[in-house]
Amino acid sequence: MRFYKEPLFHFILMGIAIFCWFAWVSPAEDVVEDPDTITIDDNDVALLKTRFEASWNRPPTDSELQSLIAATVREEVLVREARKLGLDQGDQVIRARLSQKMDFLTEAIAASVEPEPEVLQAFLEENTDRFTTQPKIAFDQVYLGESVGLDAVESAIAAANATQNWSDIGWTTLLPKSMPLTTLRVVDSSFGVGFAAALNDAETGSWTGPVRSAYGVHIVRVTDKRPPELPELDDIRETVLLEWRRATSDELAQAQYESLASRYRVETPQVEVTPE
Repeated sequence: MRFYKEPLFHFILMGIAIFCWFAWVSPAEDVVEDPDTITIDDNDVALLKTRFEASWNRPPTDSELQSLIAATVREEVLVREARKLGLDQGDQVIRARLSQKMDFLTEAIAASVEPEPEVLQAFLEENTDRFTTQPKIAFDQVYLGESVGLDAVESAIAAANATQNWSDIGWTTLLPKSMPLTTLRVVDSSFGVGFAAALNDAETGSWTGPVRSAYGVHIVRVTDKRPPELPELDDIRETVLLEWRRATSDELAQAQYESLASRYRVETPQVEVTPE
């Protein structure tokens, strides 16, 4: 009976319930209590106010609300008259719009599916590359110029080891003197491609050099390193859930479509396929 816990099973049940509810509360086109009466009730007015506030970040004034109601009545009059003329029949734009609305409804249902924890854990373990954190490094650096000799590098290292005011050594630049734990990609974006890789083998806590950047020569002291890490599910549950829904949305939508399509008998002509 494990299928009772499967997300697809929950999704299909939810879809059937929601679509049945819509079918129940939405009157059929040919069943109208009074075709000559247009009623704008309190719920319609509340919806108009909500839409206005979402667009303008304020409630409508009385005159604006009257205009909204008048526009709604005008739209309803034109829609009813268009239907009487049959203008909605065979219109590809209308058909496409209705199909799109059904897709949106299906996507909304898919977004509400809550998978079991073991489903998310399995997805995390099957997609470790998506969730593993990037390696990070923290360091201090002293810029010595575009080109310097080995003696100058060794002198700078000795001076940095001999004083706590190492930031006074070398040239003043716009480059940060210290970098907190930062991904290698961000380090390279600041110092040039390959700078972070040059620090991989550096011993933590010791000044070393020369290390070349896109700007010249540096001595560097690595202060911390963090290897790639796969977080626990509890720490990144929302991220894993979002990725799971993205990865399974097509599958869930197809399952919902097949559930709906099973209500119909589909008849299509045979199409001969001409060999290429």
